[in-house]
Amino acid sequence: MIRPLTPLDFLLRSATVYRDCTAVVEGERRFTYAEFARRVQRQAAALRALGVTAGDRVAVLAPNSAMALEAHFAPLLLDAVLVMLNTRLGASELAWILEHCGAKVLLVDAELRALVEGAPLAIVGEYEAFLNSAGREVPAPAGIDENACIAINYTSGTTGFPKGVMYTHRGAWVNAVGEITEHGLNARSVYLWTLPMFHCNGWTFPWAVTAVGGRHVCLRRPDPAEAVRLMEAEGVTHLCGAPVVVASLAQYCAAHGVRLPRGLKIVTAGAPPAPAVIRAAEDAGGEITHVYGLTETYGPHTVCAWKPEWDARDAAERAQIKARQGVPYMVAGEDLRVVDPAMRDVPADGETMGEVLMRGNNVMLGYYANPQATAEAFAGGWFHSGDIAVVHADGYIELRDRQKDIVISGGENISSIEVEKALADHPAVGEVAIVAAPDEKWGEVPVAFVGLKPGASATAEELVAWCRERLAHFKCPKRVEFMALPRTATGKVRKNELRARFREAQAGK
Repeated sequence: MIRPLTPLDFLLRSATVYRDCTAVVEGERRFTYAEFARRVQRQAAALRALGVTAGDRVAVLAPNSAMALEAHFAPLLLDAVLVMLNTRLGASELAWILEHCGAKVLLVDAELRALVEGAPLAIVGEYEAFLNSAGREVPAPAGIDENACIAINYTSGTTGFPKGVMYTHRGAWVNAVGEITEHGLNARSVYLWTLPMFHCNGWTFPWAVTAVGGRHVCLRRPDPAEAVRLMEAEGVTHLCGAPVVVASLAQYCAAHGVRLPRGLKIVTAGAPPAPAVIRAAEDAGGEITHVYGLTETYGPHTVCAWKPEWDARDAAERAQIKARQGVPYMVAGEDLRVVDPAMRDVPADGETMGEVLMRGNNVMLGYYANPQATAEAFAGGWFHSGDIAVVHADGYIELRDRQKDIVISGGENISSIEVEKALADHPAVGEVAIVAAPDEKWGEVPVAFVGLKPGASATAEELVAWCRERLAHFKCPKRVEFMALPRTATGKVRKNELRARFREAQAGK
């Protein structure tokens, strides 16, 4: 009586129950769930005609599109493995990933074809013709192993070669049901694809939205004006995005007098959002939920679960609470700890910092073809996130830093996130990063890199004074530099590049 858990069942059910309901919107094209399922079958058949069999890797290089959505199901029908490629990577980075994963076939959007010319594998660039090139009947694989790998997602590789994070049928199913439960997805939901599908398989929302018979609205690039148009045209109810995406949407709304649709749920993660970003999005009419996780946890692993008694707090205090990373998702039933170097749990005092450890159904199978990195990540039987957090008295965790980003000044640990939050509250600050710079007296001191909002102005002295009014003086930045922050292909700030500026300056002395 035990049936293996697999996201394939989500489409199978919705293609029957919601067969005539709109499943996918891409530009002027619209597909019902029956049509969506037929297109998945045709993609699977065409892949099979190219020789794809069980265990083969099928890579996809595409913006948010029907092709990318269909690829979240079709390779699985062949017991093959999906590898979504980051569209922001360069040709050499893509070539490295394709070679490392050993992809047999690459489905590529026409706009991105030039990035992979000459790659030594079968490249499909004319997708609609490809769908029409083979038969349509591809039965689901018999005897599915729910713990088998179905997808590989490569990390950004800011400190070395990227690692391929392996997802399973079971993990994808559990995490998708977690998204449904935590964010209230149902058949009336209209999900706008502002989050790239290549990022942790879109935090498993390709499977979650399909499971409930909701509508996928594809957005090829995160353009706030187009996002607002689609929200109004399609009646969007949900979207996800990193804080930088949420901030740009909020800024657009503020500049153009736009109110977001009533009840719009915005799920944000990827980097700890500043309370100022949360306030701005909610001022525009959005309802923010903050989640936290990593590529290694299928995206979200915890949620700042909201308590009704917090509704009465003022806006600033609500934003401070929502900036916490929170508690484990309800459905996955996973474990979460914050520990000291000896793996002892830190006290729930909101002050003692430790590393965040995870364990459970939505933690990766391991790193593809990298047993050493896998063993290191799971030392002691828990996944080591590398994130530093505190535990509040109510059990909610709050990130304070990455291990490598803590600033140790005169023996005191300074949370870069705490200083970044203070600076982000300044009305002129659009983005900010704090890094450690070498200092002869203190060992290290915090330095701020700041990007100002369009049309705004502020001086370094003004921003330092702002911090000194809100933080202990030793935590305040000793320098402020103004610039557009360098980011990884997934939108995270490249603090390694910012730190390198100071190492190079030291070496040149």
